[in-house]
Amino acid sequence: MANALYTRLQETARRLIAKYGQAGSIKRITPPDPVLGGDCTPATYPATLVPMNYDQRYIDGTVITTADRQIYISSVGLAVVPQVGDIVSAGGVEYHVMNADPQNYDGVINVVHIVQGRLAP
Repeated sequence: MANALYTRLQETARRLIAKYGQAGSIKRITPPDPVLGGDCTPATYPATLVPMNYDQRYIDGTVITTADRQIYISSVGLAVVPQVGDIVSAGGVEYHVMNADPQNYDGVINVVHIVQGRLAP
């Protein structure tokens, strides 16, 4: 059962991301069928998100670089849960998802998705 506190936190996150964020998308490429073959199939899902720079103290040059962005994605109305391998588009810039954290405290409600995005080559 959903905890009312996490529902309120989810709504607060949605409101703040809608106010300060922007429209973007999450692109997921599904591999071809292992038996039948075929081509990879890309699917794009709309999202509301906020890309931000990492605080200098977290940048170590290997796990987190200066070009990485911490991207907050509203979970309200999002059709997929961001995962490693997805591509997040924000402001015309594409980022590969290097790390994903759904901020799911009670196991039921994803309050907000926080992903580490690295510039796509």
